[in-house]
Amino acid sequence: INEILADMNVNVISMEEAGITIDVVEDGKTFEENAMKKAVQVMEIGGKITLSDDSGLEIDYMDKAPGIYSARFMGEDTPYPERFKAIFEKLNGVPEEKRTARFVSCDGRRLVSYDTVEGIIGYEAKGENGFGYDPIFYVPEKGKYMAELSSEEKNAISHRKRGIEAVLHTLEAEQ
Repeated sequence: INEILADMNVNVISMEEAGITIDVVEDGKTFEENAMKKAVQVMEIGGKITLSDDSGLEIDYMDKAPGIYSARFMGEDTPYPERFKAIFEKLNGVPEEKRTARFVSCDGRRLVSYDTVEGIIGYEAKGENGFGYDPIFYVPEKGKYMAELSSEEKNAISHRKRGIEAVLHTLEAEQ
């Protein structure tokens, strides 16, 4: 987040840096509910403006799964290569035009910003940059998988960046 916000005049600290160690249960039915729950619980403890997000991968052919369960898809301890294999199996034989997907980020405080990066699910895992589902998410406009993009390239199109910037611009306007 600090890398994304490098151009803005804000001081962001992590929960760890603030000494907050709670583990918020993400039991909401939407990205927005989970983001808001995390923001409210951390804000109640820290007493400061709190920005949180809930994000995940939506695959249209799989009825937008894994969606809000992205981090828990097939169990929290399931390694990503196993998750990729399961997704590839579900999409076996599915043509590219039906492999559409998006990374979703919902950032919350008492304001909500909902942003996406559109792409398709590839046929194999590629790249070493990033985390989570980045190696199977192909970004047609870049001609690369998300995990093949540099941090600068990824941040330029990031769903998180757009969401965070929208919330911060709203906060600036409130000042």
